Amino acid sequence: MSDPIEEFKTGAVLLLVSGPAGCGKTTLCDRMTAAYPEALRRVVTCTTRAPRGAERDGVDYHFLSHDEFDAQVAAGRFLEHARVHSNRYGTRKSEVYAHLAAGRDLLLNLDVQGAGLVRREAQADPLLRGALVSVFIMPPGRDELRARLVGRGTDAPDEVERRMRVAEDEMRRWREYDHCLVSADRESDFDRIRAVYLAAKMRVR
Repeated sequence: MSDPIEEFKTGAVLLLVSGPAGCGKTTLCDRMTAAYPEALRRVVTCTTRAPRGAERDGVDYHFLSHDEFDAQVAAGRFLEHARVHSNRYGTRKSEVYAHLAAGRDLLLNLDVQGAGLVRREAQADPLLRGALVSVFIMPPGRDELRARLVGRGTDAPDEVERRMRVAEDEMRRWREYDHCLVSADRESDFDRIRAVYLAAKMRVR
């Protein structure tokens, strides 16, 4: 006879977080994994862009050349992959399925393209479908989003404008997610996304 307590405890959560560049999603994701270091593992995604600052290969991203990325696409290793801001990004299946099957919670930071592909995969995969909980981070306003992008100091003015145009398209897709968090301040945002995660841990699938 199965143990209902253990049966419930093995249900893993895949917390998928999306939002336009500058909305604060990376900061939120970092705080979540710091708050739950034993329970919540960040999925390390792949990218063809160059490392920024102190970013480390295998820790912040798996940094791949375009040829390496193409080879992994051809081999069917990606759960999702897309071109974003002139670079390519992807999530390896190996970073997701084995952990979910073992009952380990995952945090996945994706753009709206990648999130849409994961949702599509989840429709046909019971493990992924049962684990997936998605959150869209909505910036408090367009002026604030522009100020955040400019304040980062990493993009030229024309790149900021391009990212703003992309953000407009991304923000229209908030209804595709389970939850929409309108950003206010760091503490409030963290409290709310933590509440989503804790509620997901208690849901009956």
